[in-house]
Amino acid sequence: MRAVVALIGAWGAACAAAFQFLTRLPVPVRLEYDDALFRRSVVFYPFVGWVLGGLVAVLGGMLTALGLPPTVAAALTLCGWIALTGALHLDGLMDTADGIFSHRSRERMLEIMKDSRVGAMGVIACVLLLLIKWSLLSELLGTSGERLPSSWPLVSLAPLWSRWFMVAAIVGWPYARASQSGGLGGFFRGVGWRHAGVQTALALALSWLTICGLTAAGWISSTPGEGLRLALAFGLTAGVLGAVMSTYIARKLGGLTGDTYGAMNETIEAALLLLLWMMAVR
Repeated sequence: MRAVVALIGAWGAACAAAFQFLTRLPVPVRLEYDDALFRRSVVFYPFVGWVLGGLVAVLGGMLTALGLPPTVAAALTLCGWIALTGALHLDGLMDTADGIFSHRSRERMLEIMKDSRVGAMGVIACVLLLLIKWSLLSELLGTSGERLPSSWPLVSLAPLWSRWFMVAAIVGWPYARASQSGGLGGFFRGVGWRHAGVQTALALALSWLTICGLTAAGWISSTPGEGLRLALAFGLTAGVLGAVMSTYIARKLGGLTGDTYGAMNETIEAALLLLLWMMAVR
């Protein structure tokens, strides 16, 4: 019995750690952080993304129901989205853009990415990505009436699958600062294929259950098979785009870093919003 309680406590702490690390949601639990806790926490990354996506979907739906113009509702929804994460991944995007597009040596790129100051390339990358997200959110929220029920609630799948790939990237590509101290990405050394397999199963289950739940509620029309194919479409898009980005960045830096995980998360989220829009206008 004690072993069962200890096991539940360990995985409960891992879930809490994932929320504390990836979000600004209040999780009033005092944790003793160590490498083992960080490794276990990655299993819950898709769940964290799913919760964030659900909150974003509810916020956007409420703002639209209040009668706000789609552009305003999208801007406020995006602000809420950023606030929920504390701009953690946007910071990684800006640092990655500053380093990669400096076209310096590998060592100099890594130094630039560790610098707390933001350069021109980082600002440009952040502005462009936010414009893309805002425009897609505006389109999705602007299709009120017969199309809003069929597309908007599925926004929750975008942050789910973008965070799924963060774990895939941790497992599939080496850490660029393996010989250096510091860096958030270093906490996840030792994350293996077993962690990736469990979190992949969780991502698929959450996606399929979400689609089935929305179907049962009358928001969308799909069969269980179609729901599974839709979940796989999100996962495949995230996997292919993430693999291309990871390979490119790893060639530049000799591996990936915590900043690059954030950059890929933001980019994949935008790509999945585009996929959702394409599905909505078919």
